[in-house]
Amino acid sequence: MSAVVDTPGPTPPPAVPPPPPPGEQRRGGTFASLRVPNYRLYAGGQVVSLVGTWMQRIAQDWLVLDLSHGNPTALGIATALQFAPTLLLSLWGGVLADRVDKRRTLILLQAGMGLCALVLGLAVVTGMAALLQVYVFCLVLGCFSALDMPMRQSFVSELVGPDQVTNAVALNSLTFNLARIAGPAVAGVLIAAVGSGWVFLINAASFAGVIVALALMRPDRLFRAARVSRAPGQVREGLRYVRARPELIGVLAMVFLVSAFAINFPVTIPVLARNVFGGTAESYGLMTTLIAVGSVVGATLAARRTAAPRVRVVVIAGIAFGLLLVVVSLMPTYAAAGAVLVVVGFSALLFTTAANSFVQLSADPAVRGRVMGLYMLLFLGSTPLGAPLLGMVAEHWGGRAPLLLGGVLTVVSVVLVAVVLAVRGRSRATRAKVEACA
Repeated sequence: MSAVVDTPGPTPPPAVPPPPPPGEQRRGGTFASLRVPNYRLYAGGQVVSLVGTWMQRIAQDWLVLDLSHGNPTALGIATALQFAPTLLLSLWGGVLADRVDKRRTLILLQAGMGLCALVLGLAVVTGMAALLQVYVFCLVLGCFSALDMPMRQSFVSELVGPDQVTNAVALNSLTFNLARIAGPAVAGVLIAAVGSGWVFLINAASFAGVIVALALMRPDRLFRAARVSRAPGQVREGLRYVRARPELIGVLAMVFLVSAFAINFPVTIPVLARNVFGGTAESYGLMTTLIAVGSVVGATLAARRTAAPRVRVVVIAGIAFGLLLVVVSLMPTYAAAGAVLVVVGFSALLFTTAANSFVQLSADPAVRGRVMGLYMLLFLGSTPLGAPLLGMVAEHWGGRAPLLLGGVLTVVSVVLVAVVLAVRGRSRATRAKVEACA
């Protein structure tokens, strides 16, 4: 299947913003990207919206468990439905990101996701919600997210320019995880006090934050690349671009495997909190918050890096993450598991930030949207494959088993990919020496 065919027109030159005014000069530091006004608006809007998003995630997981009487397989199905559209739409979302005005398109997509939250919230508040309706909501929301994610990921470089992509990606993770701390804690209290329906409604209102921020940005200060005209075969072109770069393939393979079996916290953590330790919604929210605390520390450390991450950083972070998941699965008490989850969040953040920055900086601007579409396909699209499996593992072997399995598979897969990359690298070096001597 190819992209929509259209008569390609002349490609306009890249829009290069004028030099930054005094006080906005490029300097290093943990919060360097916040000196860019457009990025400040974006980060501020994201804080508001993401707090609501994390509140909704907790409410959604708990609602599914309540409606299914604590069935982990039902939770795995809901998670799979939310991320399944990524398998079908994220590559096309990447093509779209290379073609359109990202800022305007993001406004429309964020409004659509806000509407989804509003509809489900009203259904829950009025007592009309059923498990099937939640499944439909997860699927529709997943469609919007599949188009939104590659658009937002590739929009980062337009906000700050290539020199600060690593810093901006880390600050995005910091923003995400600050919301991850506040959102679950507030959600746990609200679910117990007024029910999950009001949490969905609050999240619907929170989308106004990012929509207003996008609307207030100065388009002339964006670091835009030339838009790609419509033409057949643009998805295949992006895939060929990646296929020609072994290190890019290796990092993407690690992202796929780790995301499928380890970064599946919406399945593993509520089951651990409820079914293993006999916790409540507040217990689940606190566990998610503890992961976020570690992620915030990791994001702050990652934001201090000025150089682009190497493959070695991705490998080390992935192995550490897998080993820590094994440790969590063996913890005898809720308090001990919670303490280790802080370090789990730290290592998971270092892995995802290093992988994201490596992929973004390795991609040519003309195909960055499509490459990030493939990244999001593997990062989020692997969840529908892993979530039902982990849910069934928990149902048959207990709530600790998914974490143990995910940790072991993470270590094994990352090591295998690293070995393959090392062997290929030595082979290329040997061939280069032979050709040089010939």
